[in-house]
Amino acid sequence: MHQPAAAKPVAKSTPDFLSRAYWNGTIKMSLSKFFILSVLNQRPMHGYEIARTVENTTNGCCSPTEGTIYPVLREFESGGYVTCETQTVSGRERRIYTLTDKGREAFHVAVDAWMEVTHSLIAVGKQAGSAPSSGEVRA
Repeated sequence: MHQPAAAKPVAKSTPDFLSRAYWNGTIKMSLSKFFILSVLNQRPMHGYEIARTVENTTNGCCSPTEGTIYPVLREFESGGYVTCETQTVSGRERRIYTLTDKGREAFHVAVDAWMEVTHSLIAVGKQAGSAPSSGEVRA
């Protein structure tokens, strides 16, 4: 009897940990959810407006795309963190996302968690001799 050839394992490429682009991408992926909650904590918005407001809020550091925004919004909606309402504006339908009380609570938990990480990063940066001095912000 003929046995099928064993499937060859797919080689997984090792990330380039020396690449700033790798670290920026990893950090920005995590921050996107945080900043989406942050801007919705200000007021209800539609998807494109969320993306632009996040970009403006972060001075371009975090610029979520449609491919990032909508899966996150669906995840938030299914978890009860946002509600979505369709509105017609100038003949176009827009889905307006509003943070729920649960979403506001999640935002405050996220702020606490990110602040804890931020303080740890600043401490490690100081030890490594690369932390900005007080009042100085690095891009």
